[in-house]
Amino acid sequence: MRREVRVFATADIGHAALDRLRGHGYQVEVYPDTEPPPKALILERIRSGIDALITTLRDPIDEECFATGAGTLKLVAQCAVGFDNIDREAANRFQIPFTNTADVLTEATAEFAFFIMGAVSRKLYPSEKLVEQNKWTSWHPSHPFLGDEVTGKTVAVIGTGRIGKAFAKKCIGLDMDLLLYDPILRDERFVAFVDSEMQLRHEAEFSRARRTVTYVSLEEALEEADYVSLHVPLLMRAESGTPTHHLMNEAAFKRMKRTAYLINTSRGPVIDEVALYEALLNDEIAGAALDVYEKEPLPADSPLRDPRLKDRLRLFHHFASGTRETRLSPDPEIGMAGRTVQAVIDVLERRYDGDPAKMPYVVNKEAFLPRRRGDGETG
Repeated sequence: MRREVRVFATADIGHAALDRLRGHGYQVEVYPDTEPPPKALILERIRSGIDALITTLRDPIDEECFATGAGTLKLVAQCAVGFDNIDREAANRFQIPFTNTADVLTEATAEFAFFIMGAVSRKLYPSEKLVEQNKWTSWHPSHPFLGDEVTGKTVAVIGTGRIGKAFAKKCIGLDMDLLLYDPILRDERFVAFVDSEMQLRHEAEFSRARRTVTYVSLEEALEEADYVSLHVPLLMRAESGTPTHHLMNEAAFKRMKRTAYLINTSRGPVIDEVALYEALLNDEIAGAALDVYEKEPLPADSPLRDPRLKDRLRLFHHFASGTRETRLSPDPEIGMAGRTVQAVIDVLERRYDGDPAKMPYVVNKEAFLPRRRGDGETG
């Protein structure tokens, strides 16, 4: 008798997507609460012999989880782009693939960064608060406060991967000069196309001034930009020659203009939050808008909650990918949920010749590549 395939999801990623798994004959169990399940419950489900585990960034999937699933657990499918919560080395040791949902949230994240840049710069929250608290009185040219126009300013795009480029393209529409920084790759082809579009906009008189785009050093980007938007992965010093952990530290903030704003939709630990707090408190930068934090949810005692920063520091709840299309669509080309369940189907039904190294959404492909002679093989 054929054994039923079992999938446990630590969060409800949407009925339409999960019904795709049920349509393949899988038994799907979903943790019903909005808060994450206790780790003990995750271990219990793995111990019970589930075939696939669907997770989110809030679930610690460590060596204990992979050791418990050795021989039975075939896949960890992460419904997120990031996978800081997953122990990659342990996954590789136990030969268990894990997947993520890169690409599908590119535009949602880029537009969110674009929107919160404008929100903090034009002081939308203080304005809304005036109306809400019935403190809006008569019109005055400069009181109670003024915001800063975004159009025509210079934005530094720190990290020019998919999301960084998507953000940069949106900034073209506001006639912004682009300073690009990437520690690994300079995409000169992208620069050439952006420059062509800027030239066309100027010739058509869409832009009053001829705008520019160029790759620069991090130091130049920080010193010259009116807005600094972060789009880098989290890389620790022990794992990379170009680490991004606390990339924005005290020294970085001192390089920025006092009139500049910081935007972060990448990873929280890219910013030293104590240094950011000091920079804002001492008026070393004009403001910041954050969607991610070193610890999430943002702790109640975080210095970023200081009410003195309220009108210059906008704080969001890791919401950049929070659209119905991006979060819930069952289509793997559109939604995180769709890509997650497609990864489950690919692995459990042994598509791509049953080789995880060939599967598009598997992150740790290196664990399934043929080992070279001298790497422990004989013969």
